[in-house]
Amino acid sequence: MRIFIAGGTGFIGKHLVRRLEEEGHTVLVLTRSDKGPESPATNVRSIQGDPTKPGPWQEAVADSDIVINLAGATIFSKWNSKQKKLILESRVKTTENLVQALRTRPEKKVTLLSASAIGYYGFRQDEVLDEGSSPGDDFLASVTRAWEREALRAQGKGVRVVLTRFGIVLGEKGGALGIMAVFFKLFIGGPLGQGRQWFSWIHIRDLVEAILFLIQHKEISGPANVCSPQPVRNKDLAKALGRALHRPSFLHAPAFAVRLLLGEFGNLVLNGQRVIPRRLLQSGFAFQFPEIRNALLDILSH
Repeated sequence: MRIFIAGGTGFIGKHLVRRLEEEGHTVLVLTRSDKGPESPATNVRSIQGDPTKPGPWQEAVADSDIVINLAGATIFSKWNSKQKKLILESRVKTTENLVQALRTRPEKKVTLLSASAIGYYGFRQDEVLDEGSSPGDDFLASVTRAWEREALRAQGKGVRVVLTRFGIVLGEKGGALGIMAVFFKLFIGGPLGQGRQWFSWIHIRDLVEAILFLIQHKEISGPANVCSPQPVRNKDLAKALGRALHRPSFLHAPAFAVRLLLGEFGNLVLNGQRVIPRRLLQSGFAFQFPEIRNALLDILSH
């Protein structure tokens, strides 16, 4: 298949491109620079362009069988009004331009897999959340609602739209784990706040395989939570990470200190969500790393 990826040079994108290359697909990676993907494979090539602006790059979208949207400014930063605007607009404008470029192809069903996030559900303490749960009303929830609303416009062109709501992605050389591990290696790691908040996560290899699964299973459309079926409390995550790194994990970071350091973004790590990937499980997807302990051991062994 011919697969177009926006955001293919990021942490998730690099892993996904490598896997699609192994499967023999033709992969087109949109990049702002003239430096192409790291892979020298002939079936992976770069297309230069800014996804937040219309341009010639959109012609490649129109000829693709699968369009994957992973683009968006990082949320791992201290938020201010400028950063919030960037987080929102980078997602909405990219999705708008991708949908605009899609065209109806009667001879073949086109699929748009558009990244979203479990932040859609807001903060609900111990409530178990699945794809049928209502959205939250905080900043990230409003961003994901706008993001998804733009992607769903593609349905009007006869496109199958899958909204991949990612949990916190754990993997080597990037993602949230790279940030957390630094504190443990300095012997200052531990739970955040009271440590009772839920942490819905996914191993990068499971995330990539879930995307391939959703590409293949054309009967699936709409939202799909892409996270481990076994979310953990923050204190249990800290304990598992401490064991994997052979470091202590008893130093609590007070909630006020987290908020002082991270600002509004601190609410994300101090509250969290308890999310279940019900649609993936019901469709028969098998996770390689459903448990946090084995996931961390695998990642850190690399």
